[in-house]
Amino acid sequence: MNPIRWIDLAIILFTYAAIAIGQVPRLRMNRATIALTGAAALIAVRAIDEKQAFAAVDLGTVTLLFAMMVINVNLRIAGFFRLVGNRVLRLASTPRTLLALIVMASGVLSALFLNDPVCLLFTPLVVDLTLRARRNPIPYLLGLATAANIGSTATITGNPQNLIIGQASGIPYLTFLLHLGPVALIGLAICWGVIVLAFPGEFRGSLEHIDLPEPQTYPPLLIRCVLVVIGLLVAFLIGLPVASSAFVAAALLLTSRLHPRKLLALDWDLLAFFFGLFIVTGAIEVTGLSDQLFKIAAPLLHSGTAALSVATAGLSNLVSNVPAVLLFRPQIASFPNPQQAWLTLAMSSTLAGNLTLLGSVANLIVAEVAARQGVQVTFAAYLRVGVPVTILTIAVGVIWLTLFH
Repeated sequence: MNPIRWIDLAIILFTYAAIAIGQVPRLRMNRATIALTGAAALIAVRAIDEKQAFAAVDLGTVTLLFAMMVINVNLRIAGFFRLVGNRVLRLASTPRTLLALIVMASGVLSALFLNDPVCLLFTPLVVDLTLRARRNPIPYLLGLATAANIGSTATITGNPQNLIIGQASGIPYLTFLLHLGPVALIGLAICWGVIVLAFPGEFRGSLEHIDLPEPQTYPPLLIRCVLVVIGLLVAFLIGLPVASSAFVAAALLLTSRLHPRKLLALDWDLLAFFFGLFIVTGAIEVTGLSDQLFKIAAPLLHSGTAALSVATAGLSNLVSNVPAVLLFRPQIASFPNPQQAWLTLAMSSTLAGNLTLLGSVANLIVAEVAARQGVQVTFAAYLRVGVPVTILTIAVGVIWLTLFH
């Protein structure tokens, strides 16, 4: 490579290293500002020009992410998540039943909506209930986090990396669900079993009866949200374009008497992170660095579903799952069966997030929100569940995609 390419490579490597760590020493930077700064640096050194940078931003994915955030905000304001959480927890009579309900609710809701908001809204409820029931909150919080990642595997709208894959691959929503839904369901059962085995003393006896206060809801908005979400799911299942359908649904919810600031209280950091990261990965493609890298790795990656899964899982834990998917995205068309490769990429990049506490944003949300309530989810405690859950669920995904598809 000429000296200019070495400068490009240095900026890219520094950007990805900082994203993986989540901060820059002595600077108050998060992943969003790191990605935006890295993108700006690559434009400044002419690794990618302005026209190429704008073309690298996938507006379909950004639009879909924005729309799902708007829907989630409306559901939160309407009290939907509080209502579901309370109804689920009222059904529990034993610790094992409570864990099963938390795992199932977290998994299903994460498949329908983005997994991060589910963790954000459910963590305080789980901590409060388990402490009042005089139970150890840790196993249930681990169930919430790992199930959110596993459940989000099932659909295009389950997590940010699946949004990217859904837009890039053109795989219909129902096809995606039929291929990866069974992996998610089996994975949720594995999650429950691993946690019960990892904390045998916690799952004996019955739960103390606890009166849960009736959650505050706003019926007109709640009914409206449920109708819009049902309509959106129907649109997904009959094959209408995912991004535009979600955008129309979000627009219906934005026509409201609520203050726009409440309706647009979105995770703008995540949108900014996507914007910057698209430009960084665009620069990797424009400079030819990705072609050189994947040319070396091609014999391994093309040797089967298992090899691609292991490579994706490793890269996802090295640089995070969204950057990993963006790096793989230009190469998937060269695979003998692109749809199989896309599904493998979605499955392994998502399930790899359960390996460590730092593996996904959902894990970090659970840990941080729990810490504010005085419950510490340690790195070691997470590994006790995360490692076996990740290995077993990815193995199930590989077997399912290899034998049945």
